[in-house]
Amino acid sequence: MRTHDFFYELPQELIAQTPLSERDSSRLLVMHRADGSLEHRLFHDLLDYLRPGDCLVLNNSRVLPARLLGKRSSGGAVEVLLLKDTGSDIWECLTKPGRKTPVGAELSFGEGLLTATVVGAKDDGNKLVQFHYAGIFLELLEQLGKMPLPPYIKEELQDQERYQTVYSKVNGSAAAPTAGLHFTTELLKAIEEKGVSLAWVTLHVGLGTFRPVKAEEITDHHMHSEFCMLSAETAALLNRTRAGGGRIICVGTTSCRTIESFADEDGRFTERSGWTDIFIYPGYRFRAMDALITNFHLPESTLIMLVSAFAGREHVLNAYKVAVQERYRFFSFGDAMFIY
Repeated sequence: MRTHDFFYELPQELIAQTPLSERDSSRLLVMHRADGSLEHRLFHDLLDYLRPGDCLVLNNSRVLPARLLGKRSSGGAVEVLLLKDTGSDIWECLTKPGRKTPVGAELSFGEGLLTATVVGAKDDGNKLVQFHYAGIFLELLEQLGKMPLPPYIKEELQDQERYQTVYSKVNGSAAAPTAGLHFTTELLKAIEEKGVSLAWVTLHVGLGTFRPVKAEEITDHHMHSEFCMLSAETAALLNRTRAGGGRIICVGTTSCRTIESFADEDGRFTERSGWTDIFIYPGYRFRAMDALITNFHLPESTLIMLVSAFAGREHVLNAYKVAVQERYRFFSFGDAMFIY
């Protein structure tokens, strides 16, 4: 199967640049997997499609304000994007300009509140950067850092919390699990009152989620790794849901990748944590997920391949064509789909 099989035409003006004023007022394109039929609703109408005994799986990872703007020792500007904590205050980072931040380069942020030294370089061009500071690193990041918005969002985010889910808790993501951005605390409460359980997983979203698939054949693509966790409590809840005949409904592709990585062949769960590089594309046999809430994804991306594996490539491409015709908003701050 070729990467170009997952291409679709998208007018630039449909790429949402800012979030809506009300999280749950985005549009919801409902797809019935059996025949690909579609309904046009609003996100808060999701409640109509949930049943007592169902379980929503939500990724509680919190985005780090991991984009730091500062200066090099020469006085020139530098931008550092934190990717992975390797321990001992050393982070794997993307640096701009890369060629002007060689090993040994000294960097400063926030008038010297935070300083750093480039201590290593990786084969892919990423740098190892050691940070020096007084106090608590995450508090300094909250003070000095900016949200690492995707490259297709050109506008500055006015409220950084709008790139966090209302249930974000565990720091570590370089990008938001965007399907969850539509939920409000009130909607989550109403969902629970209907008899639907909430199960929490953690997958720290990496920037690899935005990297294009460059291989012509999708099987030649090397998937990025992301760290994820599934607690004993969540494992037990998912097992009870399955045993009771309820549906396991993933909020976002990150929740899907987590539970599909950790489910055994029979779709049962135990407490697990670790790195996953699972690549889900058409032909994959789902072991755990029964329904999916997801945003609209980039053409030829691994995420549209995952959705196509679940709902069928023809159904998905038709749904995207309809969404374009109906002027839905696309990508991180855009509208959503419910596929069941």
